[in-house]
Amino acid sequence: MASTEIDHLLKMANDIADNLAFQADADERIADHINRFWAPRMRNLLIEHVANESPGLSETLRLAVSKLRT
Repeated sequence: MASTEIDHLLKMANDIADNLAFQADADERIADHINRFWAPRMRNLLIEHVANESPGLSETLRLAVSKLRT
């Protein structure tokens, strides 16, 4: 996986998390958004990145990633 590709996905995912962070159920809303609008390949790259304990995700986003479809 190209570093620039995961960097771009992380930026998009963190932007989504920033926009929804004020919601009480932010992790659920973030996961729902990513599940609905991201291609499976994009979701899987993000899940893989988190599984490797790589940096770059907010704590809310980290929780949301655990709720993504593969």
